[in-house]
Amino acid sequence: MLAIKGISCGYGKRIVLHDVGFEVQKGEFIGVIGPNGSGKTTLMRAINGFLPLTKGAILLEGRGIQRMVRRELATMMAVVTQAPEGVPPFSVEEFVLLGRTPHWRRFQLLETKKDGEIAEGVMELTKIDHLRRRRMRELSGGERQLVFVARAIAQEPRLLFLDEPTAHLDIGHQIQIMDLLRQLNREKSLTIVVVLHDLTLASLYCERLILLHQGQLYRIGSPTDVLTEGVIAEVYRTAVTVMETPVGGRPIILPLSGEN
Repeated sequence: MLAIKGISCGYGKRIVLHDVGFEVQKGEFIGVIGPNGSGKTTLMRAINGFLPLTKGAILLEGRGIQRMVRRELATMMAVVTQAPEGVPPFSVEEFVLLGRTPHWRRFQLLETKKDGEIAEGVMELTKIDHLRRRRMRELSGGERQLVFVARAIAQEPRLLFLDEPTAHLDIGHQIQIMDLLRQLNREKSLTIVVVLHDLTLASLYCERLILLHQGQLYRIGSPTDVLTEGVIAEVYRTAVTVMETPVGGRPIILPLSGEN
C-alpha cells in the first residue's frame, strides 16, 4: 500500500532523514519509535506530503504522493498530529464533520445527509456521541484526542497516520486510544502507522516496529526482534530489562535506573 523508497529530507539545508526505506502492507498496524530527534515526526511529515524530498520517492498504492493533489490525498489517508495548544471554536459534532470536506463536490457549501450519517456513526464508534454539543475548548486532553481521531476516521481513509496520539494523556486515556486504533485495524481493516514514545505501548499494540536512530532506519521487525536490551541500550543510551507478557510473549520494557 505504501512504499518509502530511500528518502532523504529535512528543513532547509538541514537534512534530518537519510536514505530511509520500507513498505507498509494493507491492513498492517505499524509503530514508529526512536529517541527524541531521531526523525519520527519528520518522517510523518514527509509521508503526508508536507515536506519536499531531496532524494527518493513515496508511493501510495503505486502513485507518487508529490503528484497527487491535496484533496485526493485526503480521501486516501488521514492524519492525526500532536494536539495543538489552541483549539477551534467548534462543537465536537462540527469538528468531526470537517473530516467530510475532502469528499465534498465542487461548489458544495454544506454537509449532506450522508456526511451527517457518517459523522454520527464515527462519534458512536469512538464513544464521544455524548459530547456532540460540547465545545472543543471544554474538553479534557483525552476527550479532545478522541475527537481528533474521530475527525480523521470521518474522512473514510484507507491509511491512518498518528503522531504521538497518547502524549500527555493519563494511562486510562492512553489505553482507550490504543484500543480504539486496534479495533479500527481489526474490524475495519484500516492500515495504521503511529508514532509512539512509549515502547511498551508500541510493543503491546503494533505488529511491526520501525526504529529510527539519528535520521536513519536502524531496525524494522516484530516487537520481539526490535525491542531487545542490546538495541535499546545502544539507541536510547539506557539500561533496561526486557520481560515478556504472560500471553503472547510481547516485550515489556523496564528501566534499570533508580534501582537500589
